[in-house]
Amino acid sequence: MGKYKAKLITDTKVRTGMCRLSYPHLFERYGESGKYQCVLLIDKSNKDTLSVVKRAIENAKEQGKQEKWKGKIPGNYKSPLHDGDDVSERAGYEGCFYLSAKNGNRRPQVVDLDMEEIVDAEDVYAGCYVRASITFFPYNTNGNGVGVVLNHIQKIAEGESLGGDISTADDDFGDDEDEDDDLLG
Repeated sequence: MGKYKAKLITDTKVRTGMCRLSYPHLFERYGESGKYQCVLLIDKSNKDTLSVVKRAIENAKEQGKQEKWKGKIPGNYKSPLHDGDDVSERAGYEGCFYLSAKNGNRRPQVVDLDMEEIVDAEDVYAGCYVRASITFFPYNTNGNGVGVVLNHIQKIAEGESLGGDISTADDDFGDDEDEDDDLLG
């Protein structure tokens, strides 16, 4: 984790250290919201990234207090950072904090370690390790809180798929050459 240091780029813009990717929709807009999005899992032992993310959230809260929330943090404030241990039904979330990052305006650039653009969506999957450029912002529509804009993703390592083993069509269908005769038979 030490090789990939988190950095506060502006008061509210962060380059994370190593995170794990979950629910990636980085190449096509997703669902009714029509946004590019992903969930970033931050290991609880990654104090560097957590510290920078928490600082950016506090800066966004302060901005919201001044610009959106009439001088105080609202009682119904929603934090973007959640404890993965509270969602035990999601594989890979235990021992992590997580946040959801979205972008409705433009597709994030997705690059590899050499800064080459990744064009195949299958190369960036739930479970691989990434760094992310994200920006925190205060909102007061449909509640009050801090949201997260997804700017860019850099894949830094392979990881075990969070969806379990991914099979190929050959894995599932390739071993039944003599079964055809039984069906026709």
